[in-house]
Amino acid sequence: MPRSEEAQAFFHAVYLAVREIPRGKVTTYGHIAHLVGTPQRARQVGLCLKHLPSDPEARFNSDNVPWQRVINSRGTISPRAVPEGTQAQATALRGEGVEVRTLALGELAVDFEVCGWFPDVLPSGGEQES
Repeated sequence: MPRSEEAQAFFHAVYLAVREIPRGKVTTYGHIAHLVGTPQRARQVGLCLKHLPSDPEARFNSDNVPWQRVINSRGTISPRAVPEGTQAQATALRGEGVEVRTLALGELAVDFEVCGWFPDVLPSGGEQES
């Protein structure tokens, strides 16, 4: 089913915002929602990233949107339906120099004090690509 224009605009805003997270930094789903002007839509940010195409021909795809840099508000990598997804995110973050620790319950965590990225506004000023 095709996305509505509103949904398409939200997906694009999320993908553009995530592209601005610097290498070696992480932020939260909620902070991306805040930056795109919809602070109540943190879960929808996660949905956008979940549906990020892997097709390199797509305008936004898993190669040009650093999805791995977005984690939950507790500082942990959100569990996925398949455990390999959580490990893939941790591996991608480690490849960028982010320290990912394993907590007592097996959760994978990042220290926001060291690598958190929480600007009040997007460095681009929120300007959208045409």
